[in-house]
Amino acid sequence: MSGERVPLATPPRIGALPSLPLFHNLRDRKALVVGGSEGADWKAELLAAAGSDVVRVAGQWHSDDLNGAAIAVADLPDEAEARRFAAAARAAGVPVNLIDRTELCDFQFGTILNRDPVVLAISTSGAAPMLGQSIRARLEAVLPAGLAAWARAAQEWRPRVKALLADARDRKAFWRRFTDAAWARAEEAPKEADFAAFVEGEAGNPRGSVTLVGAGPGDPELLTLKAVRALQRATTILYDDLVGPGVLELARREAKRIAVGKSGGGPSCRQSEIDALLVDLARAGETVVRLKGGDPTIFGRAAEELAACRAAGVAVAMIPGISAGQAAAASLGLSLTERQRARRVQFVTGHGADGRLPADIDWGAIADRKATTLLYMPRATLGAFVRKALAKGLDPATPAVAAASVSLPGEAHAAGTLVEIERLAAGLPLGAPVLIVIGWVARDLAAQPASLLPFPKALAS
Repeated sequence: MSGERVPLATPPRIGALPSLPLFHNLRDRKALVVGGSEGADWKAELLAAAGSDVVRVAGQWHSDDLNGAAIAVADLPDEAEARRFAAAARAAGVPVNLIDRTELCDFQFGTILNRDPVVLAISTSGAAPMLGQSIRARLEAVLPAGLAAWARAAQEWRPRVKALLADARDRKAFWRRFTDAAWARAEEAPKEADFAAFVEGEAGNPRGSVTLVGAGPGDPELLTLKAVRALQRATTILYDDLVGPGVLELARREAKRIAVGKSGGGPSCRQSEIDALLVDLARAGETVVRLKGGDPTIFGRAAEELAACRAAGVAVAMIPGISAGQAAAASLGLSLTERQRARRVQFVTGHGADGRLPADIDWGAIADRKATTLLYMPRATLGAFVRKALAKGLDPATPAVAAASVSLPGEAHAAGTLVEIERLAAGLPLGAPVLIVIGWVARDLAAQPASLLPFPKALAS
């Protein structure tokens, strides 16, 4: 029977909603805005941006103002008047919003993320607008602006796809290729050649790519936005031992994860095997992220992986990361350069290919009083490094700080002079990655009694 209520045959497939999110087409339709407040001005701007014919009433309103309106918004301080406006709007069949009076609203304005024609709206049902704004800010950070160009291309191409591909399965395959390409190449706009490739199926088996990504020292919040975006579009991720689980959690769930770490004295994946794997995966059409602790260009063997990809004709790119040395300086509250005390910074490895102190270190540069030295991977060779540096003229009183597990919850520091640092570093947690900062920029830390320093509370958040 007409009008008969039919109960749902099964329970709803979605949990209870406080309100139903809708996207309203207001182009060339009347939108009534009552009130002259800043809030009313902003709502009028939003409605105008949606293409509405906005009618403003700053003074006394009348029920006739609602005639022909598709939507009505008002900012009325007097509660009785606000209730009268809401009742008049409903009597006229016009959805109504009363600013800051959620109990009188038929709808609410969400926090908007605009990637025209892609629009995201976030609602907290009026309970916490600032929380909604913070959510939008986080989404803004990870949603590439270039997706707008892909969405506009989809608008333009949709009629052509429908006319060209009669079979629904072919159309679905087209849009699957389109979507994969949009995420893989979000920073560039699609071209007309892409349309033909998606139609012909060439994009169904695309040539893969490799991106070397700096994972930073461990704290996932220290990743760059570009690194996060690369992780979210990767289909396969090759990661080092020093890459923490919090970083990997930022990757798309479907991505295959392959551990290719190297550890001193333990089982390791040979560099030649990693190089070959990168090439093989890319040739198979995978979007590969090679995730490296710190920065790929600092003791990350990036040169070998770049060379292998280029020799094989594989597209390869690199995204820098925050190095442990930079993160250690930040957590210790010191600058690596100072006008009077440190005119340059040098990155030095304490671990050669044979596991010993490298034989080709420039000891004259190490002995330079106006240089800050960041010594990486020094666990097994720190004593030899200190003795050689002293023999080559480095002042025994030079300040030195050992930092373990930089940026992670278990971060620990030990500060003293150069002659003390081997003993102090031995007290840091076993197995933790350690970095040594050597130079007069750390003079204030070295002036304290030689002991373990707590992680700075002010920087822990």
